[in-house]
Amino acid sequence: MITVTVYSTPTCPYCQKAKEFLKKNNVAYKDINVADNNKAREEMIKKTGQMGVPVIEIGKDIIIGFDKEELQKKLRLENKR
Repeated sequence: MITVTVYSTPTCPYCQKAKEFLKKNNVAYKDINVADNNKAREEMIKKTGQMGVPVIEIGKDIIIGFDKEELQKKLRLENKR
């Protein structure tokens, strides 16, 4: 089973959209609040080289930002609107 992790902050609207998209498509994910977790924030920056959120990790693939089409592709979801 593929592991999905979302690095996010509570005030980020694109983080909320990404998590809503995952919920709507019944994709289990781990949400990590990088606003409160310095270690996780450093880990995210080390993996991506940037501080922007959301960062969505799907297995070994990383998607920066809420890119619906890329999420659908990586998660092998039907093209839902």
